Amino acid sequence: MTTRRNFIRLSAFSAALLSVSKSFGKRNYEPGNAAAPIILSTWKWGLEANEEAWKIISRGGRALDAVEAGVRLTEGDLGNVSVGLGGNPDRDGHVTLDACIMDEKGNCGSVCFVEGIRYPTSLARAVMEKTPHIILVGEGAVQFAKENGFTQENNGLTPRANTAWKKWLKKSKYKPEVNPDSHDTIGMIAIDASGNLSGACTTSGLPFKMHGRVGDSPIIGAGLFVDNEVGAATATGNGEEVIRTCGSHTIVEMMRQGHSPEEACRIAIERISKSPKDIRQLQVGYLAVNKHGEFGAYSLQKGFNYAMNDDKGNRLLDSDFMFK
Repeated sequence: MTTRRNFIRLSAFSAALLSVSKSFGKRNYEPGNAAAPIILSTWKWGLEANEEAWKIISRGGRALDAVEAGVRLTEGDLGNVSVGLGGNPDRDGHVTLDACIMDEKGNCGSVCFVEGIRYPTSLARAVMEKTPHIILVGEGAVQFAKENGFTQENNGLTPRANTAWKKWLKKSKYKPEVNPDSHDTIGMIAIDASGNLSGACTTSGLPFKMHGRVGDSPIIGAGLFVDNEVGAATATGNGEEVIRTCGSHTIVEMMRQGHSPEEACRIAIERISKSPKDIRQLQVGYLAVNKHGEFGAYSLQKGFNYAMNDDKGNRLLDSDFMFK
């Protein structure tokens, strides 16, 4: 006979089994000591950016300083087609830049739709450290830049960007063509010798976008998110889909629940796969690291790679992907 006491015991046992079943394949997340220093960044140009950041990390420097220095190298490369002043313009012929940065204390800064500022990530850091705000945009961001020692450059398009723009103008399709091999953005996340995390993300955005468009890269919680107790994540690819699902924040929360960085990135990609839009011609890639130095990546399409630098060296790795 099932007594009331036995029923309560049985119910408690069943609830425990259900809890174990739901958490199968996950580790219980426990904040603790971080791993040795590590730097991660998106795409092949992350290799050189990592080397620049490693100069700071390897000397015991702060992760925040390292990620800023690393992505500045990419921003300053006028040969890069999707980061910095050398990037492809919008459909009106303007190169507009977006960037954000976030430190181990939850401080963050962002700039959007900025023209003529060579290092928008450094400007984002100035917003973080010198204003009560998080985001400055357009003319206001440029005004703030000038007031704080930044120079606005008016050199126009690079010859390569100008050629690409004029070629695009021949058809002037309203919607930019986006394919699985699209490369844009550099997102960098790092852990320093003190166990603290920081990240930065910077881009010139989708080529031939509508004038005024801003993607995920400068949006905290979309293109970048850092939680010093858990980990950090960054994104690359079609920003609209990343914003729609709060991608980098979702990944950090999945890691908090015990998922590995790669599992967390995969879950975030699976959420994008439920988009009402046709995403089979789009690319989104996620990159993440947890407090213990475990890292991973996942993307919609084949072709997303990322650079990883630790005390064993700097190398380029391929991400797993959804659409096989």
